[in-house]
Amino acid sequence: MTRGRNSLLDRRALFTTGAAAALLAATGASAGEPPRRGGRLRLALSGATRDDTWVKGDGLFMQVARQGLIFDTLTEVTGNGILKGELATGWQASDGARQWQFDLRSDVRFHDGSPLTARDVVASLQSVLTEAEVAVQDDLKVQVTLATANPDLPLLLAQSRYVIRPAHAPEAGIGTGLYSLRRFSAGRQVLAERVESHYKDGTAGWFDTVELVSIPAREVRAQALSEGLVDAADLPARPRYRERGDVTLQADSAGGVSALSDDLRQPPNPGRQAPMDNLRAPERWWFG
Repeated sequence: MTRGRNSLLDRRALFTTGAAAALLAATGASAGEPPRRGGRLRLALSGATRDDTWVKGDGLFMQVARQGLIFDTLTEVTGNGILKGELATGWQASDGARQWQFDLRSDVRFHDGSPLTARDVVASLQSVLTEAEVAVQDDLKVQVTLATANPDLPLLLAQSRYVIRPAHAPEAGIGTGLYSLRRFSAGRQVLAERVESHYKDGTAGWFDTVELVSIPAREVRAQALSEGLVDAADLPARPRYRERGDVTLQADSAGGVSALSDDLRQPPNPGRQAPMDNLRAPERWWFG
């Protein structure tokens, strides 16, 4: 694995954990506008193909489907730009940041009811951390030994390619995320429903259902938003909505734009490195 500056946030926020991070990361919503539960979020996204699976396909469509919807990662960059644990409750480095230990939450189950264990984490990470050894220490502890030291590893593991899947069904679209899969049509649609109980209850996951629709043509995505057929869409940097009062534009550093209906709300200081609030729109946004 190569070291290097990760683009998600500044290094000064890397190890901001503890009470202050927990407070800032709860919802990010202002005191005057608390999140509301309910409704169906419809996102028109690019990047899907008919060859997409739950383990293959890196377009925006499948990235949002994986990280913002069905699966979780060990760590998370919150809407406030803070790095904190998601499936991991904490981590420790040794040997000059070459060896890492991650402690896992004990209250997590996959959507099929099976509990999350270290074996699931090892099975998920060993194929993507190609220059590392990932090993079980006990049921809720994982050790990662890198070929070369990397102090950015906890930040790296917040990216969408490091989602955690069940070892017994890695390709089935079964995760630990806030939404469980109800329908998947490769290159076309993902439909998911909010799980009844989740460790993020009260802090994220405000929609009852989320639908991702693949629309390859940017003009058609724009038209779908104009006609109220979807609530948000990823658009080119200069869409036709610049002067519209019913659409909010959120630019990202890559030159793209997320266009949101004004019915949608999100925490302040959303991500700017990728569209759709660093891929976690379904769990962070709400209708207001």
